Formats: sequence, structure tokens, C-alpha cells
Amino acid sequence: MPVEIRVPKLGESIVEATISKWLKGEGDSVVAGEPLVELETDKVNLEVPADQAGVLSQILKKVGEAVRIGDLIALITEASLDSVSTQRAESSAAKQQEEVTASATPVIPATPVAQRVAEVNKLDLRDIQGSGPGGRVTKDDVFSLLPLSPKADETSVVKEAPSVALASVPAPAPAKPNALPLPLELPSFGDNRPSERMKMSRRRQTIARRLVEAQQSAAMLTTFNEVDLSEVINLRKRRKESFKERYGVGLGFMSFFTKATIAALKTFPLLNAEIDGEDIILKSFYDIGVAVGTEQGLVVPVLRDADRKTFAQIEQEIADLAKRARENKLTLADLQGGTFSITNGGVYGSLLSTPILNTPQVGILGMHKIEERPVAIQGQVQIRPLMYVALSYDHRLVDGSEAVRFLVRIKELVEDPESLLLEG
Repeated sequence: MPVEIRVPKLGESIVEATISKWLKGEGDSVVAGEPLVELETDKVNLEVPADQAGVLSQILKKVGEAVRIGDLIALITEASLDSVSTQRAESSAAKQQEEVTASATPVIPATPVAQRVAEVNKLDLRDIQGSGPGGRVTKDDVFSLLPLSPKADETSVVKEAPSVALASVPAPAPAKPNALPLPLELPSFGDNRPSERMKMSRRRQTIARRLVEAQQSAAMLTTFNEVDLSEVINLRKRRKESFKERYGVGLGFMSFFTKATIAALKTFPLLNAEIDGEDIILKSFYDIGVAVGTEQGLVVPVLRDADRKTFAQIEQEIADLAKRARENKLTLADLQGGTFSITNGGVYGSLLSTPILNTPQVGILGMHKIEERPVAIQGQVQIRPLMYVALSYDHRLVDGSEAVRFLVRIKELVEDPESLLLEG
């Protein structure tokens, strides 16, 4: 009797998912506990394992289809462990043979245009002598092999990849004396130029919806300041090697800004609160969300009880969360909650930006690129490593003066990193 594979419980408040990828195909053998399919939810990707050994006899839901908890997505036909092992060994041997065959086939280096023109004109790149660097086949090498008609000066046309022809432009009429030149009529390209339509992933849909909701539901405002990182950089230079040797992780900037943010939140507690109807929920714990960019989109895993952690623990946990985010190994628990968020656009080269709130939080700190700039210090111009910082906040709960002083407090603490030890 076939074993049914159904969509399991996905997590709190999540009832629907999308088939992201089948890890096994119909006819493949599976063992108990082996992942069969990857489901994409609003927040994380989940793998659904096989309940028992057998053969994946039927896939009922295709990639891209939406499924709900309890939906039947596949059937497994029971099989003995011996038959599963035999089939897997045969499949592995066939795969190895394919890899050997593929590795034996020479790879012909060619430019993308050369590959496209050769494909359209049914030419074998292996028969073309490349003139580019390292024997690379160029488009000119391919063009040189295409036949030309006898009237090359009038009618010869090189057969190339499909493209959209430009509309002919009539020659302008002779200009009349003292007449203004007529504008040249531009060619019409039509709508046949190459384009691609692709479905937005479930996670991207959720990100888009939440960002719009944040803009529409909060009275969001941003204030800016700049931080001199000279002291932090000097401290990191002195302690960098010993810190990594002792804790196995580098001493980055995130731990300094996380510590400074927590100290500022303790001074201005409304930025660690949230609005619930007509009530304010003040939180006496500090779960800091750290924005991480992945191929699937932005996620914000949460550093729990960050106020109780050392510099080393903060760096270790942030590194672990970022690694698991990029490997799609975060759990729902990693993403839930959070009282305040930090995002660092500087890792991508951003000089200045206005971060959007991660609702229902009422504050988010934006870090940016460090750049050396001239500043006046006690009447003298000096070059200092400066970073613009931004605080976006919900003006319904946080007044402008509080937001400005909050950011100034972070600036003071980061510029005097020894004071962070006293704050701790």
C-alpha cells in the first residue's frame, strides 16, 4: 500500500507554502528520514522527509504550486532496504559514468555572442579556430565561416541570432534657409525585444507586502548623524589577533553597535516598545534583529537577550545566524519576535540610506560605509574614518527629540568604546 506524503505543520500562523524544489524524482529510491521536497514559506524554507524507505512512485504537486497543511503531495511505494540499496548503487554508478563522459568532452571557450551565433547557424564550435585570448572563439571567428552571397556589396546579410530590426529612418529633407531643423523621427522598437516573466517567490511577496504595510501603518521618520570610528578601529587593531585566537571569531563593528544600541535603548525605552491598539507595550528585554541579505531576499534573525551577551558571544551568534540564513537553515524561532533591528548597508557600499521599520518594532538603526573624510578637530583639519548612521522611528510613539538624542547616545558610546564596558 502506498505511503502518503502530506504537508506537515509549518509553524505558528503559517498555513500555506509553495513547492520550491523536489529533491527526489519519480522512480527514485528513498530511505526513511531522507528529505524529499523543499517547501518555501513566508519566512523560511522547510524540507519534508520520507516517513519510510521505498520508491517515490508519484509526485502530485509540481514546483511552484501552492499547498496547505495536510495536502497530499506525493506517494511512496514500499520497498525492502535491499532493493533500495541496489537501486541506489546502480543510480550512483550511472551518475559516475555520466560525470566521466562529461569530463571527457572538451569545453570550447567562446564568447556569449559567438555561442549564440554558432547555435543559430548550426555551427560546431569545435571546428572553429579561436583568435581570442587563450584560444577563445569570438564572434568574428564565427562570422568568418558564414557564407556570403555573390553581391556582397548590396545584398549580403550575415545570418545572426534573432534580433529586432530597426525601423528605417527616412533621410531628412533639405533644410530651408532660416528654418528650424525638424526633430529626427526615432525608430520604433515594438514589443518584441527579449524579456522574461517570472513568478515572484513567496518570500519576496511577503517582503513586499510587509514593507508597504510598514510605510502605510507607521508615521515613519528618519534622523541622521555621523560617527567617528577612530577609537573602535584602533581597539580592533590592538585586540584583533588575540580576540580571534581566543574566541574563534573576528572582532567586528556589529558587536560595538549592538552594545551601544542596547545602552541607548535603556536610556530611551520607548524605542524598545511597540504599539498595540491604544496601548504601549514597554519591553524590559532586548532581542535585537540583525538584517541579513540572502539570494532569496532580506531576512532578520533575532539575537535573543543581547544585553546579557559579551562581545564575543554577539559576534559568534551573528556569524552563525548569517551563515544559516545564507544556507536556508534558519528556523521560524530564529525569525520571530525582536524588539529593535539593526541593518548594515555598508557591507554593500551604501553611503547613506533610510531603513524601513520592521513592524511592529518602532525603531531601526542603519549603519553605512566607512569613509575617510576631512574634519576640523580643535582648529586643525584631520582625516578621520567616519560612518553615517540613520535611525528610522515611528513618530506616533517616539518624539523627534528622543530619536535625535538616542542616535547621539549611540554616537557617544561608539566614539568612546571603553564606556561600553561601563554600560555593560
